[in-house]
Amino acid sequence: MSGADQAENSSEQRASGLRVQDFDFDLPAELIAQQPPAERGQSRMLVMNRRTGALKDAVFADLPALLDPGDLLVLNDSRVIPARLYARRTLRREREEPTGRIEVMLTEPAGENRWRALVKPGKKVVVGERLVFPAPSGAIALEAEVLERGAFGERLLRFEPVADFFAVLDSIGHMPLPPYIRRDDANADRERYQTVFSRERGSVAAPTAGLHFTPQVLDALAARGVEVARITLHVGLGTFAPLRVERVDEVHLHRERYTLSPEAAAAINAARRSARRIVAVGTTVVRTLEHCAQQAGGRPLEAHSGETAIFIASGFKFQLVGALLTNFHLPQSSLLMLVSAFAGREHVLNAYRHAVENQYRFFSYGDCMFLA
Repeated sequence: MSGADQAENSSEQRASGLRVQDFDFDLPAELIAQQPPAERGQSRMLVMNRRTGALKDAVFADLPALLDPGDLLVLNDSRVIPARLYARRTLRREREEPTGRIEVMLTEPAGENRWRALVKPGKKVVVGERLVFPAPSGAIALEAEVLERGAFGERLLRFEPVADFFAVLDSIGHMPLPPYIRRDDANADRERYQTVFSRERGSVAAPTAGLHFTPQVLDALAARGVEVARITLHVGLGTFAPLRVERVDEVHLHRERYTLSPEAAAAINAARRSARRIVAVGTTVVRTLEHCAQQAGGRPLEAHSGETAIFIASGFKFQLVGALLTNFHLPQSSLLMLVSAFAGREHVLNAYRHAVENQYRFFSYGDCMFLA
């Protein structure tokens, strides 16, 4: 059995015997990064040998030296949209003056002029009601009708058509910083909560492992002979939904949209044929690659678009990913479970304890780990 197989088939319990609380850890609030580093790419990086659990403190700029010529680095090029909007309520039938500010977080498109969204406060927004979204000037920039009501503040909205919906979002929307960043978004977040290689807009949260990259690091990787491929997975509602079950085998994730381009499929197939290591930048890339591998059933990957709700936990058999760059994740989260499936729960929780003791910065704007 290879070292990778040993890591994937560790002696710890499989997911069916694990509880969500088995992925808890103590995190002082002051270690949750509220701002990005002063300059992109200046983060610290904790390096882990996933077979032994050995740890080494490093910095992100060391990444090119940790990769080998011929490695295939896979990035998620999804671009975050300014998905947090503020609306005022007005009853459709009475057409009364708008009252009461409502926060609307767009989560995914659901057909022509339709979006799924989270609304706060949810109890006030009923089916049939109209929401109006003012521009800074006070003029109405968007209008939407509530078509359906879901659980936990979910709504289906139908927007009145406008010439360029995304241009309006750019003018009135706010960057959807996660709830553990306890401040309003700033102009700087428009650039810093976005990877330098983002191009396909559609995410409502950043694929945060990619936030560390700079053009200089990408150039250094190319100079070392590391190949780069890009896939797209649009981060959606699941990022904001806490796990509301007790057992890991009861976890079900929301579906997210992805695209595997012809160029990416060809690069991944070629790396696989020649036994070159595939390095995933972020859990979104892991989920997309491993979902596509499952769909292919052992055959070469083919370019396509689709949706995935894949949940990766202990006992999962990784088919493509050989190394992972990732940020530090929330306690009791599906992303922490994914990383634990890749490197072993005890190894990962020990690494998190090390990170806390050594004052690493956590979550979206925080530091990163490299597991290989």
